[in-house]
Amino acid sequence: MEEKIEKLTRELLEKNPQMSVGRARVWVELLWSDFESTSAKAGYDYRGADYTENLVRQLITSYGDKLHSFAGRNPKYAHLLDASDDMMQ
Repeated sequence: MEEKIEKLTRELLEKNPQMSVGRARVWVELLWSDFESTSAKAGYDYRGADYTENLVRQLITSYGDKLHSFAGRNPKYAHLLDASDDMMQ
């Protein structure tokens, strides 16, 4: 799974070069875990890492270049914009 997370992080950085590597990884992990936990709470069977990877990839493709602006409008995710401790690529 680590390889999948790293690959998705690189894809997000290509889509949104304004993000630091650390913040891109946080976003990928957040999207991944949020999907899996929401699906489990809803009672769906686990479909595997490949399914989750494809879903996160679709989200990155559709919204990756806008994630930083979404976080700025939503206080729940505002800490994801604080990149003061991150290094850019």
